Amino acid sequence: MNYVSLAFFFILLSLSSAHTHSGRTNSEGCHKKTINNTYHCHNSKSKTNTRSIGLEIIDGDTIRLNGTKIRFSGIDAPESFFRGKKQFCYIELKKIDCASLSKKFLESSIGKNKIKCNLEKKPDQYNRSLGECFVNNQSLSRMLVKNGYAFDYPKYSKGKYSKEQEYAKINKLGIWNMKFEFPWEFRDRIRKK
Repeated sequence: MNYVSLAFFFILLSLSSAHTHSGRTNSEGCHKKTINNTYHCHNSKSKTNTRSIGLEIIDGDTIRLNGTKIRFSGIDAPESFFRGKKQFCYIELKKIDCASLSKKFLESSIGKNKIKCNLEKKPDQYNRSLGECFVNNQSLSRMLVKNGYAFDYPKYSKGKYSKEQEYAKINKLGIWNMKFEFPWEFRDRIRKK
């Protein structure tokens, strides 16, 4: 009987240590590692059974993860709200809410999965953290661009996502089967008004 109790104790101990974390986390199980400048949440401590706790998808290239606003660096997605304006695309004469399409694609790509983000050291001009985020070790930025719901942003990407963009363009995926303005062109046009 003592051996059974002892074996049960070691099984419980090993199971509980598998879910522990050496770094400090907040009450929602999220933390930022200063060593490699990553930010992620552990679902084992989450209060809900859905995707990463504290996740808000703002638009196709921006999320808020446990209070930290993260802009995916090197890509640009259609604008949900820029100076009071929403960006639209067109199929023939039909107006398409391509900003919402981009956001919905990001939502479905994340699903209920845990997100891990590699953040850059400096925030952007709007004080958003910049970085690349991953689900199941796959870059959300690459998924968005390759499926035609975001664009390689040459001003900042140095062509990092150009192969994915070329694939989406050739195969007319996502927004590439519509008439559109690049998001940076849309913002410039709105600024000039």
